[in-house]
Amino acid sequence: MHEGGADSHDRQGGTPSADWRARIVARLANTQPRHAIEDWLVPGLSAEDSGRYRRLFPTAPIPAAVLIPLVEREDGLTVLLTQRATQLRSHAGQISFPGGRIEATDASPRAAALREAHEEIGLDEQFVAIVGYLPDHILLSGFRVTPVVGFVRPGFELLLDAREVHDTFEVPLEFVFDPANHRSRRRRFGLGEAEIELCDIPYGDRNIWGATAGMLLTLYRLCVEEPER
Repeated sequence: MHEGGADSHDRQGGTPSADWRARIVARLANTQPRHAIEDWLVPGLSAEDSGRYRRLFPTAPIPAAVLIPLVEREDGLTVLLTQRATQLRSHAGQISFPGGRIEATDASPRAAALREAHEEIGLDEQFVAIVGYLPDHILLSGFRVTPVVGFVRPGFELLLDAREVHDTFEVPLEFVFDPANHRSRRRRFGLGEAEIELCDIPYGDRNIWGATAGMLLTLYRLCVEEPER
């Protein structure tokens, strides 16, 4: 059992003058899960660009939810991430958020995300204040994922389920939100489709990519772009 401490990397980049917490609260205020297909995002793409790939979306995706845990450290927000266990059949060793499929016993995506976070890493929901939801992200693996954003109060202890999680670490949100730390690379979306340009976020010896990086970039765009009126 260990306390969820910040990673030892130097904090750099970002926009120190931005009050990211206040911006996130304002942009996610009164948001609710949105499951309509026209709202689905391809991780890493805007709503407009995602729409171009709608014909490739799974016809009956499995509902899932993840928690995007933003830890309120004294020197700024950090993102709490997991590294998946290496023995898993899918996405082994990848960087991810705690989460999984929504079970019949879950009352909502919020309930599923909090349950999964407790089961995977032992994060007690009494430390988590849910602030809102990002649009659903659609994965070619067949899942429709609702990202649930929450602020995490320090003082928590983590107990990892070794069957699912190898490790946890924290990345300063300013690092994640600094475009200088976004590494463009091309990935294929769908068999026979042209490659699309996405972003990875390397951090030390780890690489945040795929759906995890895409959801973080969705949150970033929400914070920096002018809100619709």
